[in-house]
Amino acid sequence: MNKVILYCRQGFEKECAAEITDKAGRLEVYGFARVKDNSGYVSFECYQQGDADKLGRELPFSGLIFARQMFVAGELLEDLSPEDRITPITAALSGVVERGGDLRVEVADTNESKELMKFCRKFTVPLRSALRNAGVLGRQDSAQRPVVHVFFIAPGYCYIGYSYSFNNSPFYMGIPRLRFPADAPSRSTLKLEEAFHVFIPHDEWDERLANGMYAVDLGACPGGWTWQLVKRNMWVYSVDNGPMAQSLMDTGQVTWLREDGFRYRPTRTNISWMVCDMVEKPAKVAALMGQWLVNGWCRETIFNLKLPMKKRYEEVSRNLEHLQSQLNEAGINARIQARQLYHDREEVTVHVQRLWAAVGGRRDER
Repeated sequence: MNKVILYCRQGFEKECAAEITDKAGRLEVYGFARVKDNSGYVSFECYQQGDADKLGRELPFSGLIFARQMFVAGELLEDLSPEDRITPITAALSGVVERGGDLRVEVADTNESKELMKFCRKFTVPLRSALRNAGVLGRQDSAQRPVVHVFFIAPGYCYIGYSYSFNNSPFYMGIPRLRFPADAPSRSTLKLEEAFHVFIPHDEWDERLANGMYAVDLGACPGGWTWQLVKRNMWVYSVDNGPMAQSLMDTGQVTWLREDGFRYRPTRTNISWMVCDMVEKPAKVAALMGQWLVNGWCRETIFNLKLPMKKRYEEVSRNLEHLQSQLNEAGINARIQARQLYHDREEVTVHVQRLWAAVGGRRDER
């Protein structure tokens, strides 16, 4: 198996291809990306056998911006008979995966694939049974074993392969399934909720999204992101010239500051979270985030970078590299992650966790 299949947002195949080509090259893995516009996926074919598995193991999935999922794959299975798709799929997987821990039969996230998804859901049960009988899947699901992927791109056409459970998306099709809360002021609330699911391990939520924390929401109006913080019983300073939803003000947990988010300076020294979804040039937003982190005004931040029309991967990379340089120069150790989320459109969501600062040798205590 010498390919890596990556799912992405429809229309962002070129960005996904540019990213996998760049980051594979940094691992000295070389190949070429096959791109079909608006297909919702990219195939990266490695020149050397074994390199696809190397990417599956060593290229950190958490470091990919435009990919929703990544798995090691073989050649496309074509013209599968409607009478028996299971036998050729099982045969192709036999000897490649043994006692896999999970099976995902998926499609790309496109309008054209909606009907195909219905088939995949029905097909999963008999295929799982056959793969267990063949030893491709273990008798019990296991979060420690590789995930078996069957990815249909059209009726009778699929890629098959595997991903490592320690280096993939845990979500079906790489998409957290969230429901819009009826009392939230705007649908943008789902962006922040998805970011929490993607960037913060669930077993750390009680510590890092704890009751009673103080948070700042820059560009908060009407309060979609503030709602997520209030829901977690935080005290929130919502900064925006526009008004906040009255339902949020009625909670008593929100202080509305009628100010420009770029000029606001916090007065508290114990702010755990700063979030920001302001519509502005990405370089300007990234510079502001760097200022907050360098000055220690918050411990963690989630913010959006609006994308330009062209060279979107290059623009995001340049801004993230500049932010990393700011932190390095200030002696601050931080973890930076970025992802184009399902609920994003022409933007990328970034999470930064400030781990410790060199000033005085003091760590940021949690």
